This record gives sequence, C-alpha cells and structure tokens, in this order.
Amino acid sequence: MKLILIGIQGAGKSTQGNFLVEKYKIPYLSSGHIFRDMAREKTRIGRWLKETINSGALVPDDKTLEIILTYLEKPEYSSGYILDGFPRTVVQAEAFNGGVDKVVFLEVSDKEALWRLAGRPSDRGDETIHAIKKRIDLFHIFTEPVIQFYKKEGKLIVVDGEKSIDDVFKDICKELDKLK
Repeated sequence: MKLILIGIQGAGKSTQGNFLVEKYKIPYLSSGHIFRDMAREKTRIGRWLKETINSGALVPDDKTLEIILTYLEKPEYSSGYILDGFPRTVVQAEAFNGGVDKVVFLEVSDKEALWRLAGRPSDRGDETIHAIKKRIDLFHIFTEPVIQFYKKEGKLIVVDGEKSIDDVFKDICKELDKLK
C-alpha cells in the first residue's frame, strides 16, 4: 500500500504515520525529516536547505522531486510506504503520477494547528511563530490544490484531524481497510 498523509503543520501526520506503520507494517517517510537531516550536513545543499527550511519557505519542486524520488528507489519502499509532506504542490503531484494508492487528508483548522504547535516544546529552528504562520499560508496556497487534485483522481480520504488521536486513527483505518 502506498499512502500519502496531507495536512497543515500540527495536524498530526507524524503521529498517525507512526501508528499506521505499526498496523500496516509499511515504512514511514517524512520529507521534513529527510530535509532536516540533510540540513544538518556541512554540505552546500545542507546549508541551503537549512536556510530555506528555517525561513519557512518550501523547498522548490525540482529539488523536492529529485530528493524524494531518489529515496523511494530504496528497496525498503518497494512494497509500499506512508509518505508525509510530499507532494506539496500540484507540480509534484503530477510528477508523482501513479506513486500512490490513497491520500489521507487530516483536516485541522489554522487555529487548532497553531494551538497545538505553540503547546509543544521544540528546538527546531523552523518552528518559530513566524515560520509556522508562513508555512500555514503556503499550505493554503500550494497544498490545498493538491487535495483537490487527488479528490478528482478518487484517491482522497478526508479525516477530521481535530478528534482525539485514537479516533483519528480509527477513522483512517476504517477507510484503508476497505482497500483490502
């Protein structure tokens, strides 16, 4: 099974992704984790990624596609994966054509996302209020059209991400179990 988790920052993608790994025994891959790991490297791309991420900006489509598609070539992803944070733009979704069975959209309001993010401790440079608000704005501009793209393709599952963690997980599984 090839899944994508989409949602605003703070929607619970990584929490649900880790639960889904346990249940479905497929690996979880977060574009944010990949980019942050690379940003720690003392390389040219690492320094560039660190600046880009810490400003709250999105990594450009060409770089994102190159990095993610290379990662997905690894043998551990050949039987499926749970992908978080990609695709973020329609350009990425179109280039990723055929790379997904279902897309789970964890629907959470901006207010709820900000409340969740403000309430958790973080030492990440990309979790300043300014960077978070910028990414929320970018989500609405660039990623909401991706949701519509997958809706038209009949691959979208919408889940109320403001429910309890357990209820969100149950709602996701109820939909995914229909695929078996």
